[in-house]
Amino acid sequence: MTPLTKAIRAKRISNTPPYLFAEIDRKKAAAIEKGIDLISFGIGDPDLPTPKHIVDAMHAAIDDAKTHDYPPYEGTKEFREAVAVWMYKRFGVSIDPVKEAMALIGSKEAIAHIHTALVDKDDVCLIPSPSYPVYRVATIFSEGIPYNMPLKEANGFLPDLKKIPADVLAKAKLIWVNYPNNPTGAVCDLSFYEELVVFAKKNNIIICSDNAYSEMTYDGFVAPSILQVPGAKDVAIEFLSLSKAYNMTGWRLGMAVGNEELIAALGIVKTNTDSGQFKAIQKAGAVALTAPQDSIREMNAIYQKRRDAMVYGLNSLGWNIQPIKGTFYIWAKVPPRFKSSADFCGHVLDETGVVLVPGNGYGDEGEGYFRAAITVSVEKIEEGIRRLKEKSITFK
Repeated sequence: MTPLTKAIRAKRISNTPPYLFAEIDRKKAAAIEKGIDLISFGIGDPDLPTPKHIVDAMHAAIDDAKTHDYPPYEGTKEFREAVAVWMYKRFGVSIDPVKEAMALIGSKEAIAHIHTALVDKDDVCLIPSPSYPVYRVATIFSEGIPYNMPLKEANGFLPDLKKIPADVLAKAKLIWVNYPNNPTGAVCDLSFYEELVVFAKKNNIIICSDNAYSEMTYDGFVAPSILQVPGAKDVAIEFLSLSKAYNMTGWRLGMAVGNEELIAALGIVKTNTDSGQFKAIQKAGAVALTAPQDSIREMNAIYQKRRDAMVYGLNSLGWNIQPIKGTFYIWAKVPPRFKSSADFCGHVLDETGVVLVPGNGYGDEGEGYFRAAITVSVEKIEEGIRRLKEKSITFK
C-alpha cells in the first residue's frame, strides 16, 4: 500500500489538544492495567439511575412502531410543547414551541454547532476561563478567535465585563456564560443576567447561556434562566439538558430555547449534520419534563450529603472550601508544594488511586485548581479522603 504523502489531519484537528475527559479515561485505563483500585471523582456522570417513570415511558415508546421512523429535525411537537410547559412552570418564561424551542441530541452537540451557525473567520468569542472545554474548541473549529474572560474566586467566579477591552468588544460575536458553573460550582443571581443583557445589547453581542445544571442546586438556592430578564430573547439563546437533572446522560437529550433567529440558524446546521433524536427518547423526555419533579428533590438531597462529606473531608486535610450551591463539582486549590494542577492530580492518582481532574484542562485560569465530581456514594468519598490522609496528601 502506498502511504499518503499529504497531511491526513486538518490543521484545526492537528492544533487541537485531546479532549480533557478522553485523556482522563486513558489515564484511568492505564492505572487499572497496573492493578490500581480506583475511586473516580473525574467525569460528571451521575451514578444514580434514571427515574423509573421515565424508563417506563421509554419502554412503552419503544414498543410503538410510530417511533421507529425519522424524527422531525427540530424535535417532535410533543417534546417541544413539553419544553415550553417546563420553561413556564420552572422559570415563568413563555416559549413558542414552534419558533423558540428545538430538541437536541444532548446540549453538547448544539453548544458546538452554534459556533458553526454564527461564527465567521476571525470573529471573537468571549470564553470564560476556566470553563467547559467545548466553548473554546468549537470557536477554533469555526476559525473564530477565543478571548479568555478570567473567572476569579474573589469575584465569585463571575466574569468582569468592564475589563474586556473595547477593541475586543468591537470584534466580538458572542459571549458564553454557564451558571451554575462547571467546573467551579459557582452560581449567579438574576441581577448578573440583567447586567449581561444590557452589556450584550450595548455591544451587539449574542449571549449563549449553558444552563445544563439549572436543577442541581442546594441550601434553598434556585438557579435562574437568563430568559427571565425582560428583553433577553432579543440577544440570547439558552441550552438546557436532561442529562444531569434526570440522570439521563447516556440518553442524549436536551433543548435550545430563546431568540427565534438564533434557533433557526442552529437548525440550518443541525438539519445538514444530523437527523434528530429517536422519537422514543423524546417521548420519555416529555414525560420527564411534565411529570412531578419529586425525583429532582430526592436527587439533590443525596448530592447535598455527598457535597458535605467531600467539603468536610478536604477541609479536615487543610483545605478551606465553602459548600457549593450548584452543580455536583468541588473546585479546590492545589497544595502550594506542587508545581501544577497536572502534577498534583497525577501524584494523587499514582499514590492513592483517587481520580481528580486538573484545573488547567478548563483553561489557563484553571491552573492551580482541581475539580472533584461527587458522583459516587458518601462511603466512596470518605474512602477517598481516607486514602489522601493515609498518604499525607494535605493542603499544607
